[in-house]
Amino acid sequence: MSDVVAQTEQLRTRGMRRLMAISGEAEWCGQQAQQWMSLLPGDWLWLGDAPQSPLHCAPKAMRTLLGQEFLHAVFDARHGFNAEALAVLAGTLKAGSWLLLLTPEWASWPTQPDSDSLRWGDTAAPIATPNFIARLQRLLLADPQTARFCQHQAPVLPEPPEAPDWLPDDDVQQQALLDQLLTAKPGVSVVTAPRGRGKSALAGSLAARWPGRCLISAPAKAATDVLARFAGEAFEFIAPDRLLALAPQDRPTDIDWLLIDEAAAIPAPMLAQLVRLYPRTLLTTTLQGYEGTGRGFMLKFCASLPQATLYKLDRPLRWSAEDPLEQFIDHALLFNEAEAEESRAPIRFCFPQQAEWSTQPAKLEAIYQLLTSAHYRTSPLDLRRMMDAPGLSFSAALQEDKVSGALWLVDEGGLTPELARAVWAGVRRPAGNLVAQSLAAHGGWPEAAQMRSRRISRIAIMPALRRQGIGARMVQQSLTQARELDFLSVSFGYTTDLWRFWQACGFQLVRIGTRTEASSGCHTAMAILPLSEGAKVLAAKAHRRLVRDWRWLRPFLPSVDLNFPEAVTEALDEEDWRDLAGFAWAQRSFESSIGALGRLIDEAPQTLPLLQSALVEGLAQAELVQLSGLSGRKALLHGWRQEAERGLMALNSEKAEALRLEMTALREQSRPEV
Repeated sequence: MSDVVAQTEQLRTRGMRRLMAISGEAEWCGQQAQQWMSLLPGDWLWLGDAPQSPLHCAPKAMRTLLGQEFLHAVFDARHGFNAEALAVLAGTLKAGSWLLLLTPEWASWPTQPDSDSLRWGDTAAPIATPNFIARLQRLLLADPQTARFCQHQAPVLPEPPEAPDWLPDDDVQQQALLDQLLTAKPGVSVVTAPRGRGKSALAGSLAARWPGRCLISAPAKAATDVLARFAGEAFEFIAPDRLLALAPQDRPTDIDWLLIDEAAAIPAPMLAQLVRLYPRTLLTTTLQGYEGTGRGFMLKFCASLPQATLYKLDRPLRWSAEDPLEQFIDHALLFNEAEAEESRAPIRFCFPQQAEWSTQPAKLEAIYQLLTSAHYRTSPLDLRRMMDAPGLSFSAALQEDKVSGALWLVDEGGLTPELARAVWAGVRRPAGNLVAQSLAAHGGWPEAAQMRSRRISRIAIMPALRRQGIGARMVQQSLTQARELDFLSVSFGYTTDLWRFWQACGFQLVRIGTRTEASSGCHTAMAILPLSEGAKVLAAKAHRRLVRDWRWLRPFLPSVDLNFPEAVTEALDEEDWRDLAGFAWAQRSFESSIGALGRLIDEAPQTLPLLQSALVEGLAQAELVQLSGLSGRKALLHGWRQEAERGLMALNSEKAEALRLEMTALREQSRPEV
């Protein structure tokens, strides 16, 4: 341990941090960690489910660490490996820090159930994650700067790399950018950089040196410690949702700059409102995915701001450019974006398997990095899912050995009739099956959840090859691997261009959600490409239903441009009766019942005032709650259900009573597993 003390001082003077992997029985690993903590003075933040240090953070609360700094930390992975939490934790450590990684016994680690798999595996119990763990072990063994200590073995403690003394105050790049911001004209400025480049310090320094008034915002005030320290007395914080909730006359005035730290963790629609409030806005963020939408911040949001000025910081401020810990984390979690290489070679297609992470890692890594570069919600959680989640399949377009296109698909469906019916009624929500469950729960088609389907989760094409039909060809190629499936499906944020692409691939639109996605601001659309005869019937029925409901859905979807013909009939049919019964006496949602409820308003012999206010007069829920004197939205939903019950009973009490008994029985059957 005397070597550890000496190396710690060397790390500090050279501006470096190191990873120490401790592997063995759980109790033994804990003892080793306690020995290190007693030997080296520091903060010793413990990140894990079971606190074993005064300074502790649970993995699920990892985002509260963003913007903070610590000396030394323990990442407890003895029962589960939260990859985003590891990335966040590494980004908080100062030069001279050790990061202790506690793992199960080395040989059995790849076969141990991983509790983190419950977040992304769509399984009822934790599963082993052999592909991720085996790759991580290979990287740990191959990395010349990672220290290791396995139980019953001698520790491996490599000498730190030779390097000149680190200059911690070498902030030339940051100061040059600060000078530019201090003379910036009104508009939006965006600073992106990996962790440790001084983005928060830059924002704080801008607040301190600006002659006027700056307002600071971030997803969590706890994440602004660094910014606050540099801002000093100029630090004036307000949460983004609170700022937007204020009436215009109540918002802070005389503000020259709105400084938004960790901007990628704020939903894009909210950011779009924030950047319009004050003359100048500074957005700072990383692009590595673990703090929010990651690279999608550039892909989606910044692309919508043609007047934004983009800046990058690449010189580390809190550690040296040769820092071993950052290099390992970037490699292990594939944070470095692959270089785009153009090729004139012909396209060929392949269908990689998860097991190929051990035999052809370069190809699988390239697929993941391409998907990351093109999709706005990719994070290390997706890397874990891609490597080990069950029911996944992949397709890739290759030019020689270069990945030019990638497709990620997820198996869905196969639910029992009883479970599918419970999903339809809104009383069950089993893990996974995004489109299959949505078509049952929101579309009203329980048979969709019983069918075998495969959802296209991600698709990406190299920028130079887009609009050449490669995406459509990959979809068609995936059909060759879709034997015994009923349909392919896709869920996407609706835009006219995206829908045209999926339509050209043979998909039929079957559902559009009335609420917008928090990250994209778009309405969720779902489409299917039917393969079996049963799925073709389903697609036809679902599309007919969408057209029939459009009169009532259109006011909720002002940004969706679909020219459906007017429905021929507006009378309640048998499907409407079942949907309305599910809404009145089970747990079917208001959004899934809008069309049937609209037709009920037209046909019911009595007035249904709450439903009419929402669907005919177009009152928003908050406004309707206030005008009706109800206690809140739950009370409003209860009132809607009561009105649906009254309407059905008034139309045909005998039929309504039979359906009520059926729904009640369905709820009782599902109650133990809700």
